[in-house]
Amino acid sequence: MKTIRRLIYGEILMTTGFVLLAFLALFFFFDFVEELPSLGRVSRLEPGISYELRHALLYVGLLLPNHVYELLPISVLIGSVAVMARLAKGSEYTILRTSGLGPWRALRTLLGLGVVFVAITFAVGDYVAPLADKTAQLLKARYQGRISLGQTGAWLKERQPTSNFSVNVGSLSPRGGLGEVRIFEFDNEGLLVATVEAQSGQIERDDTWLLRDVRRSEFSNRDLKTSRIVRTNLPEFHWQSSISAEMVSVALLKPDRMRTTDLYAYVNHLENNGQTAQRYEIEFWRKVFYPLSCLVMVVLALPFAYLHFRSGGITGYVFGGVMIGISFFLLNNVFGYIGNLNQWQPWLAAASPSLIYSVISLGAFGWLVLRR
Repeated sequence: MKTIRRLIYGEILMTTGFVLLAFLALFFFFDFVEELPSLGRVSRLEPGISYELRHALLYVGLLLPNHVYELLPISVLIGSVAVMARLAKGSEYTILRTSGLGPWRALRTLLGLGVVFVAITFAVGDYVAPLADKTAQLLKARYQGRISLGQTGAWLKERQPTSNFSVNVGSLSPRGGLGEVRIFEFDNEGLLVATVEAQSGQIERDDTWLLRDVRRSEFSNRDLKTSRIVRTNLPEFHWQSSISAEMVSVALLKPDRMRTTDLYAYVNHLENNGQTAQRYEIEFWRKVFYPLSCLVMVVLALPFAYLHFRSGGITGYVFGGVMIGISFFLLNNVFGYIGNLNQWQPWLAAASPSLIYSVISLGAFGWLVLRR
């Protein structure tokens, strides 16, 4: 059995590697074409340097780990389907069956290889891809001058014993500085007490926010007859907060590119401050279940080894495997949006596609393999 296992593992690993390499080359080309208009742009922070070809290649290269994470399960499916179909077409799988490779043993063999792919997907998605993506954003920011956090910036909320704060950060600098900071202070009755607007700032090691070029407005709403607004301009302003630099830096990454631990901490922060965390909870559970889709992919590939090839090649079956993989990932995204809109349990919205395709794959395994 060791020889059989080594044969199947070697074939699938090699074929999956070639498929993944082809996908990465394609995405590398597309990403590089997008960077061509930026070549020659002078850095806003260091006017003596410009965005050159080597910087574009490095930036595009840093995006590859995230592509590996996204493409590995579908590459596993295509590679496994191609190997299983080729073994069946050449009657090699029939020889393996007569050598003692029964259906359940074949299933266990493929699941063992699937566990390896699960570990690789988790390691790349949870450690390599977030770090590489953040490094890529910082590299790009060196030439753009800042990292924009979308049209509305990053919004965070802070609860303190006597006040509630809503914080908006417009941009981040490559060195971790804050830009276009706005802080809205509310009392426990929900009335606006004060606003703070700062052009720049930074978060100290003790999580104190040091803001510069500050305009502070205080509102008195207790009596309409005597209500007034007091505006003060300050060179610096210190704000005590539990919002750390790590909390703000998660805005650098999309939820699906955060580490699992960062997502979990961010979900807890949102819940503790009374904010809706449904979207991030779904993304957290998707991060948990996504690597496990590699197991679903290898189980989907097993029935192809029991098909009968009378004539023609295996191209049609490989294409069928590609379409199955694409439909899985489309369904994975659709269930995330549907679950968010309908307020489903986050783990159910994230796990439903894998559960559906697991049932389909086991059903195909039972019908094509065990019935015969």
